[in-house]
Amino acid sequence: MFQLPFPVRDANASSGADGLGKLPEWDLSDLYTSEEAPELSRDLDWLQGECASFAADYEGKLADLDADGLLACVLRNEQINNIAGRIMSYAGLRYYQLTTDAGRAKFLSDVQEKVTVFTTPLVFFTLEINRIEDGKLDALFAANADLARYKPVFDRIRAMKPYQLSDELERFMHDLGIVGDAWEKLFDETIAGLTFEIDGEELGIEATLNHLTEQDRAKREAASRELARVFADNIKTFARVHNTQAKEKEIIDRWRGMPSPQMGRHLSNDVEPEVVEALREAVVAAYPKLSHRYYELKRKWLGLDRMQVWDRNAPLPMEATRIVDWDEARDTVMEAYAAFDPRMGELAEPFFDKGWIDAGVKPGKAPGAFAHPTVTNVHPYVMLNYLGKPRDVMTLAHELGHGVHQVLAADQGEMLSSTPLTLAETASVFGEMLTFRKMLEKAKTKEERKVLLAGKVEDMINTVVRQIAFYDFECKLHAARADGELTPEDINALWMSVQAESLGDAFDFMEGYETFWAYIPHFVHSPFYVYAYAFGDGLVNALYSVYAEGAEGFEDKYFDMLKAGGSKHHKELLAPFGLDASDPKFWDKGLSMISGLIDELEAMEE
Repeated sequence: MFQLPFPVRDANASSGADGLGKLPEWDLSDLYTSEEAPELSRDLDWLQGECASFAADYEGKLADLDADGLLACVLRNEQINNIAGRIMSYAGLRYYQLTTDAGRAKFLSDVQEKVTVFTTPLVFFTLEINRIEDGKLDALFAANADLARYKPVFDRIRAMKPYQLSDELERFMHDLGIVGDAWEKLFDETIAGLTFEIDGEELGIEATLNHLTEQDRAKREAASRELARVFADNIKTFARVHNTQAKEKEIIDRWRGMPSPQMGRHLSNDVEPEVVEALREAVVAAYPKLSHRYYELKRKWLGLDRMQVWDRNAPLPMEATRIVDWDEARDTVMEAYAAFDPRMGELAEPFFDKGWIDAGVKPGKAPGAFAHPTVTNVHPYVMLNYLGKPRDVMTLAHELGHGVHQVLAADQGEMLSSTPLTLAETASVFGEMLTFRKMLEKAKTKEERKVLLAGKVEDMINTVVRQIAFYDFECKLHAARADGELTPEDINALWMSVQAESLGDAFDFMEGYETFWAYIPHFVHSPFYVYAYAFGDGLVNALYSVYAEGAEGFEDKYFDMLKAGGSKHHKELLAPFGLDASDPKFWDKGLSMISGLIDELEAMEE
């Protein structure tokens, strides 16, 4: 079944609020011009016919194909993926523009159902690949270099072999996926439809969350309490979504014989469970020297005896409150990208000029930010909710990094371009680091440098510490749900059990903060996605340290890494840089970069 990743509009720019300038909007016509476009009807008809034809030509016959025959089969499957992906990308991106629009929601649901029905006959493909004997498959690869190029795809498919069900049950699971998607849509529509009132103004969730970074502490507190009030009013819905999604996953995992709720994510990420556990253990062990130490510093800067949750992302007292307009954000990121390598700037430029970014905050628009690769013969689309904060500039740098990565990997083709989540954050976090270093280089005063350093440390803590705490919360949630239905209070307690441990002794937690698990989309859309952020940050910190040391030919190796897409394992990708994620010391190398920035901040206090 084809889905849009969530951790993924017209070309005319719209005027941004509060002096943000002209904010770009999507031009989706590179996919299709409208719901009624004849090309869309043509592609749906082709997909229906080709899926049926593919099944008729190959079902029950894969094991008998020679190398040329199997390659032809793979190429036809790849074309099916391309057309289905194009259709679903268009329907999904239009929906994310305005999730509260019933027509767009219906169009997405209708298209999802059609694509699912059309592709159900293809379930045999992976099942039969897994029944081919290892020796025979190796011989086929040896006989045809073009087929051998797809070996990483076959390896990932065959990693699921121990957890494969009967053909009939796999088809049933494929069809049933539509029901699980309905719960995700309920979550999206509920979140997008929430309204919050602050100082008499009615706001959506993005604008309300933005208040948590206001200089005025009273505004931050008001936003936190209003978030808690609205989440509490809707907590039964959120608890029902989480209970249902977790139970569905538990049933599927149990039937498949998965050893843990996390195993499916590890398999899709092409990463070993012990590597993820080494990352988790390294981060949790580092809590005292990272988040605990930093927030104690911040408590002193804010002049507080105790911090509250609304102080976590507060600007520093010496930080000037200013709006970064869109043109300045664009110039800052583009300069940083081009300074690393002019090729990076050239790859990023079309995103700004050709309607590949949708930046404005609008009622009903999906919250957050993402870069969706669509299909390899179109281009990615980046979604932001740009409000002009300095951190929004970093978000732009982050999502643009994803976009550049996706453009570079597209030459691998539909089946090899998709990068596992653990490596998908590489270019995005690296792009953030380039932008941060460029801004730090331009800092004119000690105070400005301090603000930039502190902002970067907070972003890294949010990416590493916070995401590992999220991962621990999910592990506890799925383990507890296996024993029975969870009340909202049960889920609240699990959330709070990881918060104090990760944030440290500087914090008190207001009444109502226990519900703040409710709005995190990854828990619903992509269980256990979150550790990929910490994986990516640790990987990039280690990678950047190699770059900072002046490693010869780094830029070319880096581009080769991004171009590889999903065609290589993380061990193979990191080897040219002298790095190995399976070495426990690898994670210490990445975490020491964050610790070093905190050292610099502490030194400024002396």
